[in-house]
Amino acid sequence: MRYTVTWLPGVESALASIWTRAADKQAISDASNRIDRLLAVVPLSIGIARAGSRRLVLGPLEVVYTVSVPDCLVEVIYVAETL
Repeated sequence: MRYTVTWLPGVESALASIWTRAADKQAISDASNRIDRLLAVVPLSIGIARAGSRRLVLGPLEVVYTVSVPDCLVEVIYVAETL
């Protein structure tokens, strides 16, 4: 089953800000693209379950997301750069 992956508008802005500040912009782009691909196919098999959400660290990014199985929807609700 494929899931539609969406990023909340504020989270998209945060990702853009991370990319703008990054010394290695390609690494940020690669990580965000890989996160999108993984969340589209195996969102419940990756990351660590938290209260109502999941956390995935895929350096140099960390995301928190929710999954709605009935809607086949993944929503990224938080993004940060890993240290």
